[in-house]
Amino acid sequence: MRTATPFARPMYIMAKPAGAACNLACKYCYYLEKQYLYKDSPQQLMSSGLLEKFISEYMQSVTTPEVLFTWHGGETLIRHLDFYETVIRLEKKYARGRQVANCIQTNGTLLTNNWCQFFHNNGWLVGVSIDGPREYHDAYRKTRGGAGSFDRVMHGIELLNKHRVEWNALAVVNNLNGDHPLEFYRFFKDIHCRFIQFTPIVERIFQHDDGRYLAAVDEGESETVTDFSVTPEQWGNFTCAIFDEWVRKDVGEVFVQLFDSTLANWAGVTPGICSLSKSCGHAGAMEWNGDVYSCDHFVFPQYKLGNIYEKSLVEMMFSPRQMAFGQQKIGGLPMQCRQCRYSFACNGECPKNRFCKSANGEPGLNYLCKGYYQFFDHVAPYMDFMKNELDAHRPPSNIMAKIASLSH
Repeated sequence: MRTATPFARPMYIMAKPAGAACNLACKYCYYLEKQYLYKDSPQQLMSSGLLEKFISEYMQSVTTPEVLFTWHGGETLIRHLDFYETVIRLEKKYARGRQVANCIQTNGTLLTNNWCQFFHNNGWLVGVSIDGPREYHDAYRKTRGGAGSFDRVMHGIELLNKHRVEWNALAVVNNLNGDHPLEFYRFFKDIHCRFIQFTPIVERIFQHDDGRYLAAVDEGESETVTDFSVTPEQWGNFTCAIFDEWVRKDVGEVFVQLFDSTLANWAGVTPGICSLSKSCGHAGAMEWNGDVYSCDHFVFPQYKLGNIYEKSLVEMMFSPRQMAFGQQKIGGLPMQCRQCRYSFACNGECPKNRFCKSANGEPGLNYLCKGYYQFFDHVAPYMDFMKNELDAHRPPSNIMAKIASLSH
């Protein structure tokens, strides 16, 4: 296999400053169990030495004009504010004149005035995990004591708005809220959230000797998912229902990542979400101790690329092994996918969900295939129209007006 030339494609690393540690115990969380990978280390926190090494090397490795740092968990705010103040100091130290951006993911329950003032002063984008109205959010997103977390999250959002912090919602679609798409969607509009990422939850059980219980795509042959996973039918109905309301009322006002990325693929532009891209493997995840994995959803021993103290980020992320991981997304598609009229829009979706067999018995079919096909088939006329209008360089305001008239 030909080795990729370093810097020939963008590289991103999602950093885990507190590993899998979290103050919540969400039933469907895919990351809480990662603590068992390091169960011999009771305090799984990134050291100041590793933080500086990572920032310095990441600055040298990324060649884009703006360097984006992504801080993820677990719960990122378990680290005290002084940790992120050190992040700012180190970014300035190693920036060498380049622009730096930061985004951070949080469950929102630990937000305070001080946190929000820091995010505002430094221009950080905050992603808040919230699963819609109270009854759906509290069903799975509970504290370790079993209480719902909705009120605390909403208080955190109020603080973000008070301090004029840019934030977006990361909402998990599961077996419960998946049956209530419009109630779900309208909730986000009611709280004045303009940027929404819907993530379908799909997990299987596979018991590991170290205590982990979720399956990687290459573990086990069962296509049976957990009770909290969304079904393909739910996902199709959910996305179509929300699209119908969005296209009639909210185009240009509310931005749904799935819709934006679908239009990008229709227009032949790289989408903003990796799950719909032709290839993956450019976005790794670095744990609290410097271990680097192929992807945030592939933090399993078999997908560990190495450690930053032993190999450089470039060496790991552009290795033949990681390049093969990325290319397998398109190379491993079954014939059913290759012949699908919407293969250009889907690209097999996220490899973590491709554990089913096609109608011909080939492996590699996405569990959510039926739902995605329903969605793409439903939105195709609108996507065709928007693509043609964009190709003709029509003003966005005119395009939005025409879409609204077509939807009635």
